[in-house]
Amino acid sequence: MARTARWTAAERARESARPDRLFHDPLAEALAGEQGRALAASMAGQEGGENPWFAIRTRFYDDAIVDSVKLRQAVTQVVSLAAGMDTRAYRLALPGGLAWYELDRPDLLALKDQMLTEAGAATRCLRRTVGVDLADEWTGPLRSAGFAPTRPTLWLVEGLIFCLEPATVRRLLDDLTRLSAPGSEILVDTVGRSMLDSPHTQALRDRLAQEGCPWQFGTDRPEDELLEPRGWRATVHLYSEIGSRLGRWPHPVVARDTPGVPQSFLVHGTR
Repeated sequence: MARTARWTAAERARESARPDRLFHDPLAEALAGEQGRALAASMAGQEGGENPWFAIRTRFYDDAIVDSVKLRQAVTQVVSLAAGMDTRAYRLALPGGLAWYELDRPDLLALKDQMLTEAGAATRCLRRTVGVDLADEWTGPLRSAGFAPTRPTLWLVEGLIFCLEPATVRRLLDDLTRLSAPGSEILVDTVGRSMLDSPHTQALRDRLAQEGCPWQFGTDRPEDELLEPRGWRATVHLYSEIGSRLGRWPHPVVARDTPGVPQSFLVHGTR
């Protein structure tokens, strides 16, 4: 997973270099390294050009996080699942007392911490790392790191669930829901079943499988399948709609549930 995490960092670095950038991630270039840049170049060739998903998703999450923890002060702790090479704890204007937990594989977090130390990076809040495999039991280590389930939490589930088996997705959401006090929020993105079944995405899916991140889960009704049965109120956005609003979507915006059109979603849930 370190390769795909560094690919994501390379995409953030590329967006940060644009004059019309949607965000600025000054640490992304260092975290990407040659490995991440090479994979990004290779994937761009596979996809026929730059992939707008990373910039759209990053900006959507950035805005929602700042709105929740700084503007509305709705939560005082954030949990990022499969945090990878994310640097929001370093680059967003966050309250100094905010508790920010990053969960990922121990080896990836160790590599990331090493590179951040070498870069002289300083966090904006109280960042704590928790080395776990999210396919196994992770709630105990999170609690041991200081997480308080009695306090409202903002959960970041970014670029993750479509790489998990359906049973693991359900278990993950059940577990985090049990830890979510009233007032908690969740940000989650997913591909639709329409993406998994589309011949237009077959080559991309094959390549991602080669990189160890096969798409295994998709739903075109994330509110019905993922959140509302677990007691969350969900607002669902099409990637295409958010991307068009941000000036990053290269295709026509097509209505949700249009037959034959693969869709992907950005979802904000509240309790």
